[in-house]
Amino acid sequence: MLATMEIVDLLDSSEQIGQMILQSEVMEDYQTAKKQLEEDDQAQRLIHDFQQIKDQYEDVERFGRYHPDYYRIMKEVRSVKREMDMNDKVATFKIKERELQKLLDEVSQLVAFSVSENIKVPRDGMALTDSGCGCGTGGGCGCAS
Repeated sequence: MLATMEIVDLLDSSEQIGQMILQSEVMEDYQTAKKQLEEDDQAQRLIHDFQQIKDQYEDVERFGRYHPDYYRIMKEVRSVKREMDMNDKVATFKIKERELQKLLDEVSQLVAFSVSENIKVPRDGMALTDSGCGCGTGGGCGCAS
């Protein structure tokens, strides 16, 4: 029974930490930036354009330099991404997203290291990244350019 009560206490404590994060200024800033991004027609058009060219990029990537549109698509991906990244709402959202990720990474590290210094903890959101490019459901747009 003692182990069960300890687990319940741990779950309660973790829920409190989650609530503290949800009520933090960092989360509030992130939510505001996300809402502004979602409501900005120009930013949404740029994200949509990037998503379309990214789909073409994925087709071209399978064949590499042998694809007839390789150089055109590669140039267009960089151009469209640069235009999207230069949008104020997109740039602000990315900054706020990184700040939130940093907070989550720090909390994860504190919890892990309180158990043992030998626990490996992902840093800079590395647990959530992949080698591809794109805009995930979280809106984090990125592509190696």
